Amino acid sequence: MPKPNQTLGEFIIENQADFPGSSGELSRLINSIRLAAKVVNHEVNKAGLVDIIGAYGETNVQGEEQQKLDVMANKKFIQTLTNREIVCGIASEEEDDFIRIEGHNGDDKNKYVLLMDPLDGSSNIDVNVSVGTIFSIYQRVTPIGTPVQMEDFLQPGNKQVAAGYIIYGTSTMLVYTTGHGVNGFTLNPALGSWYLSHPNMKYPENGRIYSINEGNYVHFPQGVKDYIKYCQEEKDDRPYTSRYIGSMVSDIHRNMIKGGIFMYPQFSKAPRGKLRLLYECNPIAFITEQAGGKASDGFQRILDIVPNELHQRSPFFCGSKKMVEKAGDFMRKSAERTDYQSFSFSSK
Repeated sequence: MPKPNQTLGEFIIENQADFPGSSGELSRLINSIRLAAKVVNHEVNKAGLVDIIGAYGETNVQGEEQQKLDVMANKKFIQTLTNREIVCGIASEEEDDFIRIEGHNGDDKNKYVLLMDPLDGSSNIDVNVSVGTIFSIYQRVTPIGTPVQMEDFLQPGNKQVAAGYIIYGTSTMLVYTTGHGVNGFTLNPALGSWYLSHPNMKYPENGRIYSINEGNYVHFPQGVKDYIKYCQEEKDDRPYTSRYIGSMVSDIHRNMIKGGIFMYPQFSKAPRGKLRLLYECNPIAFITEQAGGKASDGFQRILDIVPNELHQRSPFFCGSKKMVEKAGDFMRKSAERTDYQSFSFSSK
């Protein structure tokens, strides 16, 4: 049972019994993540004082312009995890391929792989908007002692053993789950310790906030347009409030606390969606379900999608259960109408 004011270290030790087969590796991995997060937090907090904001001058594998803080955060997490020999492989948004990590003896004895978005929303850093880190942890499926392979990373989200995010905002928080509920820890910068501030986090079953980039409205599928109009109607407890920050971690964090839905659907400029399945959608979906919410691609459960690419993209609907279900109803109805119209047209 989580105890208020408990440190993250104490919480990890107390809950090691949940993983009898891990021999402490998973606990050490979470500890390594909290250390790297403190380093990145320090760099983010001084971003306005030193030359670490703005574009790095290169693009990542997705064709997106890298920010200096993207590169810095990526290096800090990789260095911390590599030096501690706590994972056998890492996949990152900022790397073209996965990174194989061998021990000092040239072996691959570690059980876990980690996937991450090292700095989500980094384009907002120069205007002092909250950003975050997202991570996902799996147990490898190839034999321990052999080099890690792509198949260790291409696992459906329902195989995750842990996932979390760090939000660097007015306060810095680490929120994570190991499949036994969701707990949030706030960093005390004076002491350098994380304290349990949000035990047993839960999504309200329903909410009154919808989060989507409405600037892309004309490009959205009809089902999404219909749901947005539903949210805006003056009826019952509507209209809902529109809140969109542009840093997914910030939008998800707010909606989990207050109740709401986050949507990033496919649209004409991104027909497969824009968010990455493995290190954005899957970890947030795992957290969401553990907090009593729901996550889908508009039609199916995110955690059941079997990936075939490391940087695979997906539409994403996530948040309070009833809101995600309602959005899904609009998506299905629109798809049925489209199929019917296509059939009627082809039958003439």
